[in-house]
Amino acid sequence: MRHSIMDSPIGPLTIVERDGGLAAIYMVEHAHAPAPESLGERVDDALPEATRQLGEFFAGERTEFDLPLNAVGTEFQRKVWAALAEIPYGETRTYGEIAVELARPSASRAVGAAVGRNPISIVVPCHRVVGSDGRITGYAGGVERKEYLLALEGAQI
Repeated sequence: MRHSIMDSPIGPLTIVERDGGLAAIYMVEHAHAPAPESLGERVDDALPEATRQLGEFFAGERTEFDLPLNAVGTEFQRKVWAALAEIPYGETRTYGEIAVELARPSASRAVGAAVGRNPISIVVPCHRVVGSDGRITGYAGGVERKEYLLALEGAQI
């Protein structure tokens, strides 16, 4: 495992590579982020393709990512993260809608917990999940960043 840091409009992003895949993207003061020393060696560019695609996303030139992913999570978390990856650019879903999609209609809170533990922010777009009333709710990178990302995508909230 190794990591690098890239500048972005929402502050520095720590990009973590594990076995050739994107394992994590952490923001400054990211909730649930591991200790920096557990991210492996810091290098100039851990995943050049991730850095390039993120730059294109922030420039408004990319709406989908095409990267090998290597996040670690429980089976349920991985199912939730896969559902997040299916939310189209500029659209939102509620925690309840994701729970229904996973055939677990009473699992909104569990979905919320799994969304909060998504280690691959932006690429696996947890920022596209909103509360049942459509309001912007918590975000591991901070609500201000979530608002920025949704505005960047032109999401109707």
